[in-house]
Amino acid sequence: MNDDEQRQGAGGGEGTDFEEELRELLAETAHTFRPPSAPYPVIRRRGVIERRRRVAAAGAVLVTLVAMPVGAYALGGGSTGADTARTPGPSTGATRGASPTPTSTADPAPGGPARPATAGQLLDGITFAQAAEGLESCLEYQRSGGISGAADPGAPADYRILLAMNSTGDSNAPGDGMYVVALREKPERVHVVCNIKNGETQAVSGFGDDAGAVPDEGPVFVDPNSGRLFQQSFLDRGHWKLPFRWGVIGTVKPSVARVAVTYGDSSAEAALDDGRFVASGVLHQQVTLAPHIKGYDADGTLIYDSDDDKYYQRALP
Repeated sequence: MNDDEQRQGAGGGEGTDFEEELRELLAETAHTFRPPSAPYPVIRRRGVIERRRRVAAAGAVLVTLVAMPVGAYALGGGSTGADTARTPGPSTGATRGASPTPTSTADPAPGGPARPATAGQLLDGITFAQAAEGLESCLEYQRSGGISGAADPGAPADYRILLAMNSTGDSNAPGDGMYVVALREKPERVHVVCNIKNGETQAVSGFGDDAGAVPDEGPVFVDPNSGRLFQQSFLDRGHWKLPFRWGVIGTVKPSVARVAVTYGDSSAEAALDDGRFVASGVLHQQVTLAPHIKGYDADGTLIYDSDDDKYYQRALP
């Protein structure tokens, strides 16, 4: 029996004829099929959601500033940090080493950044002049970094200081110092987190504003990049240096009149600064959960709870 007879015996010639007709039909109509255009808004929203869920390394490493359209994926003494979050002054948290911040105490020269809305956004005895000088150092660090494709971070006058506080060293980045967080509104909204030690910029992180990128976003948006302000390295999990000055930042909608934050054994009333909230306290215990954030309207009604926010990562890495 030859090959044709074997094929026909196995199923006849009708199957072969049908396959040939199907191939011809597909070939004739192939040109009518076009792949759909990429759904950019959907892709962007999914990317934002994934970044918000992916915080395993959020506090581990600060990267060099690159202005991106959306964020990378979300800113003592006593038993709580509420008072120190509202009123600046010396703190027992995150002890600074020798000259970790700029030493200038005079007001910055004209052309510097704008002040934060409240005095409580400048913590641990850090003056506005020191924060402004630190921001200038960070921007110069970015400009002189020679990073291919990096955007010009702009001038200090383009920014407003949102937070200045002590930073605590860990296994990934030893040595205590200072964090300065600033906001640039134009040409695109960019946040900058600067880490300064011994008067020198160690690292700068820049990220865009994710607020409003997801349709079902709540009235409070906890910036996923805040993780570097309230975490120590995941390498030190369960063995953080204490006491630890922490901070958290985010945005609020006009319906939000008050934001309260609890973190381990500390708590804070957030400062509201032109559509943003800034909270800070001092931690005295090891923690496994991220700060718990609640937002209230003018009547005192709870309208946001981070425990109910599907985009907020509650567990620390």
